[in-house]
Amino acid sequence: MMQARYKSEKAWSKQYRLWIIIAIVMLNSIGLSLVLPLLPFLLSKYLPAGQVVMGMSLLLSVFAGCTFFAAPVFGALSDRYGRKYILIISLLGSVLGYVLFGIGGALWVLFLGRIIDGLTAGNITILFAYIADTTTPEERAKWYGYIGAAMGIGKIGGPALGGVLGSIAIGLPFYITAGLIFISALAVYVLLPESLAPEARTTRLTYSSFNTFVHFKDVFQSRTIRILLLSGVLFFAGLGIFQFNFTIYLKDIYRWGPIAIGTVLTFVGVCDILTRAWLLPLLLKRFPEKNIAVAGLSLLALGLALLLAGLYIHLALLIALAVCLIITGEGLFDPVYNSRLSRSVAESEQGKIQGVNQSLQSANNVLVPLMAAGIYYYSPAVLYLTAVIVVLVAAAIVGRLRSAAG
Repeated sequence: MMQARYKSEKAWSKQYRLWIIIAIVMLNSIGLSLVLPLLPFLLSKYLPAGQVVMGMSLLLSVFAGCTFFAAPVFGALSDRYGRKYILIISLLGSVLGYVLFGIGGALWVLFLGRIIDGLTAGNITILFAYIADTTTPEERAKWYGYIGAAMGIGKIGGPALGGVLGSIAIGLPFYITAGLIFISALAVYVLLPESLAPEARTTRLTYSSFNTFVHFKDVFQSRTIRILLLSGVLFFAGLGIFQFNFTIYLKDIYRWGPIAIGTVLTFVGVCDILTRAWLLPLLLKRFPEKNIAVAGLSLLALGLALLLAGLYIHLALLIALAVCLIITGEGLFDPVYNSRLSRSVAESEQGKIQGVNQSLQSANNVLVPLMAAGIYYYSPAVLYLTAVIVVLVAAAIVGRLRSAAG
């Protein structure tokens, strides 16, 4: 009787911690979605109209570049010192970054805010590692899916609210975002226990631990992890082409305006939430993760192919179907991919593997928009054909890894 009660209390405690993580992710997502639509208006205070787009690109690239170097280091630090306090440091770095945005006053202040936020951008890395510490391997894909759904919920209402707040004062949404992230840091301090036991932590931390490329070298020693990360890079490249180019595609090819495009983006958010919070847990009960991953990539490739067809067949229904397939494919593959990554290393290396993964995504965020812009200028058809091929190659790699790994 006592043993059953102990197990019940332990299970409740685990669920409690996991739902706190989900709530923190949602708060952060709401904060980010509040401010991103306002960046062009904020930059217009410091740059001529013709240079605002370049300024935005540089701000995003600086942040992604800093994250590339910082994420593996923060992940490794959490493997050594535990998740809780490294996560708090990361969140407080974001708070400072957004406060600087709110203060503004000069363009260099905005860049300083992005640099500080990027150099402390280990929160997603550590949150994913926390999930891995707290769940069984069989549960992780479901909870990674819930994280994605929480991000989707935060993105739906945030832009509209940000617009209202920004009309009051352009800096106000940035202060509110800083406040939301500060609340997240307080929640971690007060409500979340440490997830990584001292005996499970890595004991190796040297000066080389602060070298991003040392972590890449360590992770890439495993052939299975190399292949898995390659599939992830290709997935994020194909998805990145869609994310970067989709609004331009709708504006140029279909001549849709802001209202129509905003409606489609809301549909994107709804599809993402339903896939990750409802469809994925349902499929995980019936099919192996490996099959779901291949199916997700196949749906993504099919959706991109429909956008390619949409260049020649102008049908709103075709666009809706393409978006549904793309977002469903993303929502199925991404959580399973992160789950398989977490299962490929020991408990003491969860931060490192998630950090390297986030670092590769940051590199994608810098390079893919630049390459996609060049290819799109040459031919939109070539761009979407490239995206389809890239994702199909990822599906083939995952298929081989599936059969090789059993």
